[in-house]
Amino acid sequence: MLMRSEPFTEVNRLAQQFFGATGTWSRPTTMPVDAIRNGDEFVIAFDLPGVSADSIDIDVERNVLTVRAERRPIDLGEGAVTQLTERPLGVFSRQLFLGDALDTDHIDAAYDNGVLVLRIPIAERAKPRKVSVTAGQSSEVTADRSGKQKVITG
Repeated sequence: MLMRSEPFTEVNRLAQQFFGATGTWSRPTTMPVDAIRNGDEFVIAFDLPGVSADSIDIDVERNVLTVRAERRPIDLGEGAVTQLTERPLGVFSRQLFLGDALDTDHIDAAYDNGVLVLRIPIAERAKPRKVSVTAGQSSEVTADRSGKQKVITG
């Protein structure tokens, strides 16, 4: 169902932690994600602690799911002096390539306790189905003089 994701996600995350870089709109930081198949739906969870729900942007274009969010610093006024900064700030983004078996027209998104959860149903055409077999009738294909085929059911 999930075709592939970014191949260097872990390497990028380690480099950003090592160099202390914050994400920008032109060069966003990646976010951790889990993808799980649960019956007739696909569930994707993104870790976005400290992100305001109104800063989350979700787009789907040609089966490419893009999630972007921005974590802004806490504004404590002019007299505040930072003593320690470990929480990453800036823009976070993740792109996932979704398979054709997912119904991207009916994605449900919920954000609670710093976790964005997307639920994508499996498309009806991709669900397993039974094919009925009829017994007792046989058919025969014949051709007349003009070459047209006729089906004779007996």
